[in-house]
Amino acid sequence: MLKKIAVAIVHGMGNQTEEFAKDSIEMIKREFNRNLEQIIANPSSFLIIEPMFWAEIFAEREKELFRKLHANHNLNFHDLRKFVIHYLGDAVAYQPVETNQHNYERVHKKIENGLQSLSMKAGNNAPLCVISHSLGAVISSNYFYDLQYKEQLVDSGSRDRSPLEQGDTLTLFYTLGTTLPLWSLRYHDFDRPINIPSPKLNEYYPGLSGEWINFFDKEDILGYPLREVDKSYENAVKEDKEVNVGNILTNWNPFSHSAYLTDENVIETIVKGLVRTWRQINNL
Repeated sequence: MLKKIAVAIVHGMGNQTEEFAKDSIEMIKREFNRNLEQIIANPSSFLIIEPMFWAEIFAEREKELFRKLHANHNLNFHDLRKFVIHYLGDAVAYQPVETNQHNYERVHKKIENGLQSLSMKAGNNAPLCVISHSLGAVISSNYFYDLQYKEQLVDSGSRDRSPLEQGDTLTLFYTLGTTLPLWSLRYHDFDRPINIPSPKLNEYYPGLSGEWINFFDKEDILGYPLREVDKSYENAVKEDKEVNVGNILTNWNPFSHSAYLTDENVIETIVKGLVRTWRQINNL
């Protein structure tokens, strides 16, 4: 019986909707089918893809904050201010605070629920691929950091977690337009990146190779290379891959930040990793 791969897509900052990954999923499946259709029928059925939508945690409060500030003071630059509140507001709201059930945990609970769903659909030991954009890359990095270094998860009661949910099968990690280098400023030493692949992957798939590829666009003021942050990141990240994302209206300016998840070059590189992984785990 052929094995499946679990794929998590984590969105970034901004005014997102639950359909944020619809086009990305279609592109990934189409490219995966194109690469493997000569080997097996309907290859994309072996990709179990789960969008992880966390923006709803902050959305209503951000809307209400904008309404209050704008209505009471008639501030200039209406659209730009809305952009700032939704983008930077997400980053500020995600910061850990010294209270129970703070937003950091609430966001991570969304990731935990998504991984549980993937485990049920793809199999408890399925290799895990994480595609994360913008602040989503920070969230994903933090989540798996807590698993690998702190052995910490949002409390799930007494339920046993599968190897996939524990991050033990994390194989592929793709960061798109990440703000992670900016977060390094919070720490005196920023020298403990997550391990890709997971140190425990070999227990389930001996010899399976993983990769961490970071995509950035020079016009994107919110996305940065990672390997220069610290020697440890140079060792952890396989490649900082420069891309030119967006269309004729956005690929030359900062609005390119929102276009990574539907860029053909980005999708093609990710699918190459998925195809290689799928063939390895199925000996094809």
